[in-house]
Amino acid sequence: MNFMARKDKDNHEKKNKKGKKHMKKKAMIHAIISAFQASPKEPVNYKQISKIIGVESQQEKLWVCDILNTLAEDDFLIEVDRGRYRLNELETIAVGTFERRSNGKNSFLPEDGGTPIFVAERNSGHAMDGDKVKVQLLARRKGCPSEAEVVEILEHQQGTFVGTLQVTKGFAFLVTENKKLANDIFIPKDKLKGGKNGQKAIVRIMEWPENAKNPLGEVLDILGEAGQNNTEMHAILAEFGLPYQYPESVEKAAEKITDTITQEEINAREDFRNITTFTIDPKDAKDFDDALSIRRLPNGNWETGVHIADVTHYVKPGSTIDKEAESRATSVYLVDRTIPMLPERLCNQICSLRPDEEKCCFSAIFEMDEEANVKNSRIVRTVIKSDRRFTYEEAQNIIETGEGDYKEEILAMNALAKKLRERRFKNGAINFDRYEVKFEIDEKGKPISVYFKESKDANKLVEEFMLLANRTVAEFVGKAPKGKTKKTFVYRIHDLPDPEKMENFASFIRRFGYKLKTEGSKSDVSKGINKLLDQVQGKREENLIETVAIRAMAKAVYSTVNVGHYGLAFEYYTHFTSPIRRYPDMMVHRLLERYLSGGRSVTQKKYEEICKHCSAMEQTAANAERASIKYKQVEFMSDKLGMIFDGVISGVTEWGLYVEINENKCEGLVPIRDLDGDYYEFDDKNYCLTGRRTKKQYRLGDPLTIKVVQANLERKQLDFTIAE
Repeated sequence: MNFMARKDKDNHEKKNKKGKKHMKKKAMIHAIISAFQASPKEPVNYKQISKIIGVESQQEKLWVCDILNTLAEDDFLIEVDRGRYRLNELETIAVGTFERRSNGKNSFLPEDGGTPIFVAERNSGHAMDGDKVKVQLLARRKGCPSEAEVVEILEHQQGTFVGTLQVTKGFAFLVTENKKLANDIFIPKDKLKGGKNGQKAIVRIMEWPENAKNPLGEVLDILGEAGQNNTEMHAILAEFGLPYQYPESVEKAAEKITDTITQEEINAREDFRNITTFTIDPKDAKDFDDALSIRRLPNGNWETGVHIADVTHYVKPGSTIDKEAESRATSVYLVDRTIPMLPERLCNQICSLRPDEEKCCFSAIFEMDEEANVKNSRIVRTVIKSDRRFTYEEAQNIIETGEGDYKEEILAMNALAKKLRERRFKNGAINFDRYEVKFEIDEKGKPISVYFKESKDANKLVEEFMLLANRTVAEFVGKAPKGKTKKTFVYRIHDLPDPEKMENFASFIRRFGYKLKTEGSKSDVSKGINKLLDQVQGKREENLIETVAIRAMAKAVYSTVNVGHYGLAFEYYTHFTSPIRRYPDMMVHRLLERYLSGGRSVTQKKYEEICKHCSAMEQTAANAERASIKYKQVEFMSDKLGMIFDGVISGVTEWGLYVEINENKCEGLVPIRDLDGDYYEFDDKNYCLTGRRTKKQYRLGDPLTIKVVQANLERKQLDFTIAE
C-alpha cells in the first residue's frame, strides 16, 4: 500500500475527535517504524508521517519530529533532503534456512554460519520451517536486535504435519500442537482421503496463499483414532519424520535372502562353533547382534571373542535393503516397540545370534592375561554357534551367587571386565552411571507401573568388551604405520567440553559446596568430574548435578575426522558392535573388509556426508524416544489429577519450573504465571527464578511439593501447581 492510500485509510479510521487521548510515545515509535517499513522507498516529512499514523495535536507532531531525528541518528532512517526521510534499507541480501516457531519468534540462519536473525511473522512470506530462503536484512535500530524479511523462498522443505482432523460439512482443518506452526491447516473436502472427525492424520502443506490466514493441505495418511496406543506411537514417529511402516519392496527383498551358510563360506572363516559362546541381552530383546566367547589358552592366558552379526555379508552396498537402512540410519526404540533399521527377517532371524544356530560373524579376538592386558588381538570373519542366551538378570544372578550355567566363563569374563573398567577410569574416562525410567505396560499399551533400570555388573561386563572391540577396530585403521597415509574411516568422536559451559557448571556446583577444576590436561578435568560424581552419589542433588554435567558436555557424533572420544578417554573409537541397529557399524564392517584385504582408501567427502546424516538421525530417534516416554508419563498420571507428590525442580525456564516427581520420575510444568505474590525473573546462568520484590528463589535441584492439575496427552504435558 503506498503512502497516499495509507493516508486516506488512516484519515478515515483515525479522525481526531474532541477529547481524544494522546498516543503514547512508545506506540508512536512503533507506528512510525511500521509506516516506513510498509513503504520503504517513499521519502516523507513529519507532517505526512503524522497524518499516516493519525496524529493531529501540535504536541504529538513535535514528538514525531524528535522521533524522526532520533531514528535518523540511529541510521534507521536516511534524511534524503531537508526534513524528508525514508527507510535506510540495507542492500544486504543473505541466503540461509528459515526456522518457524508457533510463538512468532521465527529466525533466519545464514548458510555461512553466524548469529540467527529474528524474522517477524509479517516479514516471513509464509516460509515454512526448514525452507531455504533469501532475506533482506532490515535497518537496525540502536539497542534492538537485527531483523530480516524473507524476499524469496528458494527451496521448500517437504513439510508434513501430524494432528487431529476437525471435519465439518464442507471442509476440514488439521489441528496440530506442533511448535513450528501456530495456524491450523485448512483441508479441502476432496483432499481428506476419507479422514473422519477426531482421527489423527499426516498432512502435507500444498500452498499458503499470500492473503490467507491458514495454509492449505492434503491428507497423506490416516493414522487412526486419536488416543489409541498404536495411533499415538505412529503419530510420534510421523511427527519426527520417522517411518512407521516397512516398505513392501524391502520386505520382499529380505524374504529372498537365504539363511543357509555354505561349506565354502565356513571354510573361509575361523571356526568358533565348538568354543563356549553366549549372548547377554535384555529380556525382551529379539535382535542379538553381539555374542561373547572365552576359553583358557595353553599358556594360561584367556582368549576372549567379541562376535558381531555379519550383516554386510547379507546386505550388499546399493541394494534395496541397504538404501532403506542408510536412509533410516538407526533403529528407533519407543516405550512399547522397536522400529528396526533392517527388515525383521534379517534383524530377528538371519543375523540374530540365536542359541544353537550357526551364524556368520565379524569378530575381534583378544589374548588377555589375568590383569586384562591385551597381549594380542585380531579382527577376523568367523562362524559361531551360541550355546546359551542369557538375560541380564540371569547373568547378574550368576555373578552374585557364583552358581548357574557356564558360571566359570561368566565369572572369568566379569573379572576381566572389572579390570578393563578400572583401567579406563584411571585413564580419565567419565563415569556417568544413570538409571533409565521404564514402564510396565498392559496389552493395550497402557502404562500400569514405572520402574528404574540400573546398570549392574552383567551390563558392565558386556559394555567393557564392546568398548574394547570398538576401540581395537578404530586403532587398527586409525593408527597408520610410519610413512603410510591414514585411510578414511568412520569414527565415533566426542569433543572436549566447551570451556565456558564448564566454568558455568563449576560455579553452579559451588552453591552445593563442591569444587571442580576446569583447567589443566584432559585427564585432570575428567578425573575432577569423576571425583565430583563420586561425591554426589546418594545425595539429594546427585541426579541434578549429573544432568547439568551432561549438558556441559559436547554430543558424541560420527565423523571421518578423528578427534578422539573425551568421555571414554580413548584416542581412537568407532561403532563396530551393533550393525543390526546402526548404519555406521555397517559402514565400519565394509571398510574393515576392504582394508583387511589391502584395498585403497575410500573418498572422505562421501563418507563424511553419510556420517552427518547418521548423527542427525540418531538425534531425531532420541527425540522421538523421549516424546514416547513423555506421552506414557502423561498417560500414567492422567488418573492422578488432584493428587499431591514430593518432587525436585528439574528444569528452570523463562516460562516456568519443571518438577520431577521423586517416586516415579514423571516431569511436569509449574507455569510462571502460577507462582503467586511476585514477578519472577529468569536467571539462566544460575538456573533459578527470582522474585523481583521478595527475592524468593526457585532453584534447580530444590525440593518442591506439587499438585497434579492437568494431563494433556495432545501436548504431552503435565501441569502442576505448588501444593499449599
